[in-house]
Amino acid sequence: MSRIYLVDDHAIVRDGLRAMLETSGYTVVGEAAEPTTALADVLKLKPDLLLLDLSLESRSGFELLTEVHRRALPVRCLVLTMSAQPRHVAEAMRLGAAGYLLKGSPRAELLRAIDEVARGRRYLGPEVADLAVQALTASGDEAELLNSLSPRERQIITLVVKGQSSPMIGAQLHLSPKTVDTYRSRLMTKLGVSDVTALVRFAIRNGLIDADGN
Repeated sequence: MSRIYLVDDHAIVRDGLRAMLETSGYTVVGEAAEPTTALADVLKLKPDLLLLDLSLESRSGFELLTEVHRRALPVRCLVLTMSAQPRHVAEAMRLGAAGYLLKGSPRAELLRAIDEVARGRRYLGPEVADLAVQALTASGDEAELLNSLSPRERQIITLVVKGQSSPMIGAQLHLSPKTVDTYRSRLMTKLGVSDVTALVRFAIRNGLIDADGN
């Protein structure tokens, strides 16, 4: 049976997952509520499978997927999340996630997904497969998403893509650097991007800045 590592910012969810997985014969080697701890543990514990949420309080599960992908770590990733946004499905798969399942799926489906991913296959729940197709066919999706941003969110995304640090942005907007970091992580999750480079591409495509960064 696979050795599994859990990443979710709700302790009660991790407890429930651990109990369910262990009674099904799996070994849960560790758990974390945020990406930094999770990455350190993955490097040390070397689990077979990473079961992670995308929304982690002020952080994003995309950060962890990005690092696993960048370092080519030998761990299979299965996303278990509330997010039913097509762009999130597409970005997770682009970053190497082997499966994507929505929270609220039946226990049997989660176990099936884990088995499939552990065997080296991909697994998308039935509704997630439809979301992946939507991500490929959506055209005005980004414009609609841009319109949903608040004026403060637009300010922060513009300053981030212009290369300003959190302390610099905080000083201009009278916010603490930690608050700016929280805004940035939430924005990246909301927009379905995994790093600042992807955020810059989004900003250029949607006219927030030009190709010269102005």
